[in-house]
Amino acid sequence: MIKKLKLKFLSVNMIIVTVMLIVIFGLIIFFTASASEKENLQQLRAALSMPPHSDHVEDAPPSLPYQIFVIRQTPRGQLAVSGNGDYKIAEEIFSAAIASGKREGVLKEYNLRFCVMNTPMDKSVSFSDLSVEQAMLFRLVRTCVFISLLALGAFFIVSLILARWIVRPMETVWEQQKQFAADASHELKTPLTVIITNAELLRSNKYGEEKRTRFAESILTMAEQMRGLTESLLELARSDARTEIAFEIVDFSELTADSALPFEPLFFEKGLTLRCETEKGITVKGSRSQLSRLTDILLDNALKYSYPNTEAVLSLKKRGNTCILSMESHGDTISKADLKNIFRRFYRADKVRGMNKSYGLGLSIAENIVKEHGGGIYAESEGGVNRFYVKLGIGG
Repeated sequence: MIKKLKLKFLSVNMIIVTVMLIVIFGLIIFFTASASEKENLQQLRAALSMPPHSDHVEDAPPSLPYQIFVIRQTPRGQLAVSGNGDYKIAEEIFSAAIASGKREGVLKEYNLRFCVMNTPMDKSVSFSDLSVEQAMLFRLVRTCVFISLLALGAFFIVSLILARWIVRPMETVWEQQKQFAADASHELKTPLTVIITNAELLRSNKYGEEKRTRFAESILTMAEQMRGLTESLLELARSDARTEIAFEIVDFSELTADSALPFEPLFFEKGLTLRCETEKGITVKGSRSQLSRLTDILLDNALKYSYPNTEAVLSLKKRGNTCILSMESHGDTISKADLKNIFRRFYRADKVRGMNKSYGLGLSIAENIVKEHGGGIYAESEGGVNRFYVKLGIGG
């Protein structure tokens, strides 16, 4: 798909540029040819207005441009040529020009342009050799073709670079999605296998009530794990859809404290301590449900990856016209590479894969929520202390 997209991008670009070059250089050649023809006709008319120098065919004054000559027929029927004409065919081309019945035209068989003037005294026809004009136009066409080929070659290289640059983010997302699909399939396959196995054992009469209860609990646990994954995917899909969210003035201090309460026993069960430090009266303009979800993600993340017997701190402080929500916990130090990628969709460090019911979507969802509220989110990690910061504008 990516290769087809690159090829389509290159094809469209090259077609557009080719058409533009054809139109531009075609117009240049057309207007140049028209201007040359117009100038040549003016020279032919001017040549007819010049007084005759002789009544003899051999007369060839140098006063006319070298490609123009005039043939005059005197009342006695004699022809006189002025300029650098071909005297051998003078009578032939003179008769052909008169016989055409046109005042101005081209004798294609002789490659000459002519202009006729009739007076009571004589008939005069001026001729111009088109070979010079045609040679000039040929050189112009050749130059335009050469420049077009160079331009197309240069633009092809530029388009190839641009195609790679433009498609690279999509290629990255495509690879991430394929990797996530593989991971999600694996995550779903494992609980499904467990559910099917335990369901089959539950149907058997070989086991007692205690084991049957254990089988049922295992089914429930795996079903909860599958529901967690599907809910995360649905939440991410809703975020991508960018549906309109109703914003209101939210007491962020109260919301943060309320979000921390349900997590305190969960932290306690894992031998952890959760401390909540919030300044009172901090309000923001946003969605209460989304902001609550944001706080839950930060707390859940700290719960999953904190070392036992450590303290986690959730704090909310005012900084000028903004507020800073931070989540600090003690755990494995996050590498600089992971800090750059940790908010990427579907990203999950290998060391935690398949553990803690993590699907690599929580922090990506958190980032989307923060962006929808016009804020920023980032992480720091040093010496086993991991901190996540959310910066939002104060509203109300």
